[in-house]
Amino acid sequence: MTIKTENTAIILTGRCYCGVTTFTTTQEPQTIAYCHCDSCRRATGGPVAAFAALNEKAVTFTPNEGRKVAINPGVTRTFCADCGSSLTGRYDYLPGQVYISVGVIDQANDLAPKIHCHDSERYSWLHIEDDIERVTATARSKISHASK
Repeated sequence: MTIKTENTAIILTGRCYCGVTTFTTTQEPQTIAYCHCDSCRRATGGPVAAFAALNEKAVTFTPNEGRKVAINPGVTRTFCADCGSSLTGRYDYLPGQVYISVGVIDQANDLAPKIHCHDSERYSWLHIEDDIERVTATARSKISHASK
């Protein structure tokens, strides 16, 4: 779904659980990835996380990106300050990209992941049947190339 506003096409929209934090983006995702690592699972509260990588200059948050939390060096995550929804992840080793939790994107049904990251950390009982690539550890070299 594309929404035209003045001279800019809004490609994706989204919001946190309570609706206080919203976002729009004017570009398609650079990639969409599952992440099975412990940090992403804990940050999102799910057995697997899914993120859409976007050019950070193409995303607008209203009123802002939320509360910033930096537990691991080089990683900053944001959450709605009111309801706590997981919103974004920013990684120093993936400059220029912001990773938005797929679950807060209004058009999430159209955003199928393209890769599994940290598949070696996947819960043994979680079986996602697909033909996409599975990387045992970080996929930073593959997903950082998506931004170029």
